[in-house]
Order: sequence, then structure tokens, then C-alpha cells
Amino acid sequence: MQAYALDLIIIGIYFAAIIGIGIHFSRKSGNVSEFSLGGRSIPWWAVLASILASEISAGTFFGTPGEGFKNHNYTYAQLMVGYLLARLVVSSVFIPAYYKNNVVSIYEFLETRFGPRTRRFASMVFLFTRSLASGTRLWVPTLLLVVIWNHLNPELVMTPWQQFWITGVGLVLISLLTAAYTAVGGIKAVIWTDVIQIVVLFAALGFSVYFLLGHIPGGWDGVKAKLNGPKDLSLWQWKGDKPADTTWGEIKSILGSEFTVWSAFLGSLFVTMATHGTDQDMVQRMLTAKNKNQSAVATILSGVADIPVTFAVLSIGILLYVFYTYFHIDPHLPMANGNPDSARIFPHFVVTMMPAGLRGLVIAGVLATTMGSLGTALNSLATSYSRDFHFRWFNTPDDDQKRVRIIKRSTFAFTLVLITIGLLTALVKALNPSLSIIGIILGSFGYTYGSLLGIFMVALFTKNRGNDQGNIIAMIAGFIAVALLSNLPNELFHMIAGRNLYENAHWFPIIEFPWRIMFGTIVTALIAICFRSNKSA
Repeated sequence: MQAYALDLIIIGIYFAAIIGIGIHFSRKSGNVSEFSLGGRSIPWWAVLASILASEISAGTFFGTPGEGFKNHNYTYAQLMVGYLLARLVVSSVFIPAYYKNNVVSIYEFLETRFGPRTRRFASMVFLFTRSLASGTRLWVPTLLLVVIWNHLNPELVMTPWQQFWITGVGLVLISLLTAAYTAVGGIKAVIWTDVIQIVVLFAALGFSVYFLLGHIPGGWDGVKAKLNGPKDLSLWQWKGDKPADTTWGEIKSILGSEFTVWSAFLGSLFVTMATHGTDQDMVQRMLTAKNKNQSAVATILSGVADIPVTFAVLSIGILLYVFYTYFHIDPHLPMANGNPDSARIFPHFVVTMMPAGLRGLVIAGVLATTMGSLGTALNSLATSYSRDFHFRWFNTPDDDQKRVRIIKRSTFAFTLVLITIGLLTALVKALNPSLSIIGIILGSFGYTYGSLLGIFMVALFTKNRGNDQGNIIAMIAGFIAVALLSNLPNELFHMIAGRNLYENAHWFPIIEFPWRIMFGTIVTALIAICFRSNKSA
């Protein structure tokens, strides 16, 4: 453990700074507006940092290098095109509407436009989906603990229950610490800790690229000399992954591929409009800016900043592939099904190769991404539940301080919910490391957020279409359409019965993640506009 002394000191300093910020802002969150929106007084650059911190989760920190390691190229970065275009739409249409209606929970806007049932149903979809997505992702950063344990005990084989307990303890500690500063300091504590976290994250990424280039002979030229495949280091991919002889076959191949030019311009456009326009988790931090113009600046610049971050993280994966394949053969490299485990390559490199101090900085960066995304998730879940349900169900006093106390209690309640989901994820993953249900849950918002975006699009772009009854029908239909197109019934049936539900339906298109929200949005909006509104925009 002496080798980790400096790392522990760095991580300890980081934790102390986080707790200090929470305590500082605890005296400045006495009313609902201050606690949930920071009194709309946060400067645009801090909002920008907070958006970035929320977008770059631990899954991104480990998963995106895995894409670079696996594919040896930058095709994942194509999606940045749609991400940036969507921010222009969100900042010019969505955000002005939220500021105009002075909402705290963005689902209040749907009640103004349609009625209370649409608001509650949309909020319920958000609460369920965000809880699943954030809870399951709590398991991801605990990969570091498993890698560290294996590094310190190379002669011992970790049992599934040992893995569960190690990851579970780490998961609970991180969650409780994040809940503490989030509940005490509110959205201001979340945003200002995000500022620190994004600085730590950028430093961690920069040092990782620098360190890897320094350990590959010839630096970047040495990397390029080893990558001579037809798709190596490429950025654009026009065709789908599967060859096709017909036009319909080519369309199916494109819809069944994650990273193509078409998914970049269309699929990721809808994904980002949903995550940045209809998700309380993301929008709430945008609404802390002083006005809609500053919010727009922060939103658009976050898309610009995403580009170098994505290239840096993908570059780490590419560099790791070259490093471990040609210059540092490691017999202890994490493996999965006979191949290097791309999800654990980066944490393995951090623990085994980086020098003390730098290793602590990168581990702090991983904790930063986890706590940043978790803190905003908790604050947004508590805010949506309290305003959309609790304050309407119970005789809540008008006293702002008492309302804030309810939101704080809700924060800790959702912490327990997310911890429970995270522990179940860790248990399932430990006992069944190859089970595909984890990937299904992690991508859960792809199944539901198209329904949310479709209703918001009807609310924003029409004046007399959509109503409470029709919207719920439309949202359910949108979910069913995405579930069918993404092959979810077949996967669940195969998991239960061991065979496919419809084996010979080769004509049926199966869509990948970037396309799910787009199809869900289209189906939901088309059905919703068939109903005439009882209110007008």
C-alpha cells in the first residue's frame, strides 16, 4: 500500500475540496429557487463546465477508450456532428420556452401546454428511466477497485462474491458522499464541484495521452506506422457494418450500425435533443444561468468542447491498443471471451503503468465523472419528484424552507434507490459476467426518451395539437415501436426460453442505439398530433 500513499493523499485532497464546497453553499440554499436553480445566478462558464461534467460519466471515461481500443479509429466521433446541431435547436427553441414559463421542473411546461396528466406521465418516465440509468452506471467506476485488488493479489483469483463486496462497498461510499454535498448545498454545490471535477478530468485525460505517447517509440508517428488497416484511424463511415446487395439491405445495415455518417447527422441529433432538451437532469443546470442567452452560450460551447474531449478519449484507446499489442506484452491484461476486455484496459493501464501521483490524479478524475453525473441526477430526481408529485399529493406548507427540507429528504431517498439498483447490477454482473441484460438497462433511456421528445416537439412546434389523453397513448406507442425495432422482445424471450421469438423475419429492420430515440420521437409525434388540444401554446 505504500506505493499508493501519494495517490491516497491526492484523492483525500479532492474529497476535502468537494465537502468544503457543499458546506459553503449549505448556508445559501434556503429557498426552492436557490436550492434547485441556484437563484438563476450561475455564470455561463460554470454552467458550461457542469454540462460537460454531467455528459462525461465514468462509463464514457472507460467505455469510449474501449471503442478506440476495439476499432482503432475515430468513427465514434462522427456523432459529435448531431450533438452540436441538436444544441443549436435546444438553445434556440427549448430553453427560451422554459425561461418564458419560469419552470423549475421542465415537465411543468407540459402541464401549461396540455394538462396535468401529460406532466405527471412525462415526469414518471423521467424518474424511472433516470433512476435505472444512473443506478446501473454506479457499478462502472468500481471496476477500478477490482483492477487494484487483482494488481495487489496477482496470485489470487477473485470469487464472484468477493467482487460483489468490493464493488458494493465502493459504490455505497461514493453514493453517500455525493448525496451529502448534493443535499446540503443544492444545485450550486453540484455545479461548483462540477467545475473542479472537469478541471481534474481534463488534467487526467491530458496526462494520459502525454504518458502513452512518451512510452510508444516514435510517438504519434510510431502509432500510425503500426495501424495500416483499411479502417484504422478513419473518421467517417458511410456504409453499415454488414455488406448488402439491395437498397433495402443497405438501409437495414445502416440502421443496424452504431457509427455512420447517417447516425451522426440524424440519429445523434435526436439523441441530444432528448437528453439536453427533455431530461430534467441536464436541463436543470442550463436553467441556473442568469438568462436564456447565457444558457444558450453554455449549451452550444459545451458541444464545441465535447469534440476535443471525445478525440482525446478515443486517442487513449487507440494508443493503448498499439502500446499493449506491439510494445508492452502484458500477460495479466484483462480478458473477456479470449480477447482483451476493452472496458477494463484503461483502468488496468492506470493502476499498473502510471507513476504514483499521476495515478491518483486519474483515479480522482474517474471519481469526478462519477460524482458529477450522480450529483446532478440526485438533484434533478428530487426536484422532479417533489414538484411534480409530492407537493401536489400532500398538503405541503408554503414555507420555502420546509419545501427545501422535503427536496433534501427526497435526495437521500433517491440515493437509497440508486444504491439498491447499483448493488443489484454489481451482483448480477459478478455472478453472470456475460449476461447481456446489463447493456439493455444501461441503454434504457434509448427506449423511452423518444416518447418524451415527441411530446415536447408537439408542444413546442404546434399550437393546437395534442392533449392529455392522446399524449399518453402516443408515448406508449412510441415505446412499443422502439422496443420492437430494437429487437427487445426477441432478446428477452431468448434470455428466458433460450431461443428466438421470430427467427426467420430477415426482412425486419433491427435498429441500433443511435436510431432508437429518432424512431420513438417520430411515432409519438405522429400519433399525438392526431388529437386536438384543449389548450393552445
